[in-house]
Amino acid sequence: MRLELKDRSDEEAIKVFRENLENLLLAPPAGMMTVLAIDPGIRTGCKIAVVDETGKFLESSVIYPFQPKNDEAGARKTLAALIARHNVQAIAIGNGTASRETEALVRDFLREANLSHVFSVSVSESGASVYSASDIARQEFPDLDVTVRGAISIARRLQDPLAELVKVDPKSIGVGQYQHDVDQRRLKQSLEATVESCVNRVGVDLNTASWALLRYVAGITERTALKIMEYRNDHGKFRSRVDLMAVPGFGPKTFEQAAGFLRIRGGDNPLDMTAVHPESYPVVEKIAASLGVSIHDLIARPESIEKVRLEGFKTESVGMYTLGDIREELRKPGRDPREKFVAPQWREDVKEIADLKPGMVLEGVVTNVTRFGAFVDVGVHQDGLVHISELANRFVKDAGDVVKVGQIVKVQVMNADPKAKRIGLSMKALAAPPPPAPKPKAKPSLESQLASLSTKFRVK
Repeated sequence: MRLELKDRSDEEAIKVFRENLENLLLAPPAGMMTVLAIDPGIRTGCKIAVVDETGKFLESSVIYPFQPKNDEAGARKTLAALIARHNVQAIAIGNGTASRETEALVRDFLREANLSHVFSVSVSESGASVYSASDIARQEFPDLDVTVRGAISIARRLQDPLAELVKVDPKSIGVGQYQHDVDQRRLKQSLEATVESCVNRVGVDLNTASWALLRYVAGITERTALKIMEYRNDHGKFRSRVDLMAVPGFGPKTFEQAAGFLRIRGGDNPLDMTAVHPESYPVVEKIAASLGVSIHDLIARPESIEKVRLEGFKTESVGMYTLGDIREELRKPGRDPREKFVAPQWREDVKEIADLKPGMVLEGVVTNVTRFGAFVDVGVHQDGLVHISELANRFVKDAGDVVKVGQIVKVQVMNADPKAKRIGLSMKALAAPPPPAPKPKAKPSLESQLASLSTKFRVK
């Protein structure tokens, strides 16, 4: 009985972890832009790293705007120089110690410097320190200090959370519950399957992806991923998916499995940026020919695919299911399936738990979902708990039915204890009340029923 109950609890805990990890990996990316990342610190200073739109490291620095140096003027001067030198479009601030103070400094600086085209946003740094000391980080940046590697990871997380988080052990990302108490083999298998599913659902840019990301593409092993990187470094960007066949160890079977999940933007064939598999290219060419347009025009005007009757393109090797998949992809060619990026808005007067008062309405980000509720970051470094009974104005069996990791929500403060570092939040208080139940119709009296029957059947 004990073993059976332990097995059930393991399965439930692994399921929670798997769902949270999936939502975190599929968080909306800010996209290709030059990012300046700040890893906040007080005594040791705030570490800065700038990366270009492809995630390439450009420059690093350190500022000391807080105790004991209080060099705020020097910090502003350094930020202004870096933004001007690299045409920075966004500033990512790690949500660790002194994050709110750093965010306030950056916001004031941007306003005073009239840099309205640059936005700042808080980014979760869970697992960044694990990455900075890992073998992958040492291979990528052998000459950089671990603190700079951590800042680079924060910048890249803003650009593309999926591409960066796959480099970190999922158990170090900070989602789920009881991960150290469950069957570790089952947990590892489940999480690896989740990462692989997310990577293949989104697709991978063949010319910018790291080997750590490429290894999760269907059919590609770690060794093959490293070979792809070597080939790209020696021969430059891939111009076509077919070029993969020149990579040592990349045979026809691997190509068949992996090609549909690999994207090439600005390549020789516009279909290489879509999820259409190369073996289906002749079908797409026939569809374009039937419309009297080129492949470029078909992708540029996806609404034209609606005029096509797919039955006319069915063959022994290409069935209706495949044709349906091709049409779905051509309706949104190369589009990222993840949602649009939106930055949460923190209240400027709330920086620590002591600033929270019962009744306050705040915007926050869901950082973890458990069976008993959801944890929400409201910008005070300590996450608050929305108990499952406070998620909605109805019975909620599973918190995952109402919220998911990475979701931006509005919450009301119920209580805040600075000493115990506990914050109680509610979403139910802000939700619309459920509609009143309809009043039951009054049951007719016995006399009225008898009178009705007497009239109906002419009782004498």
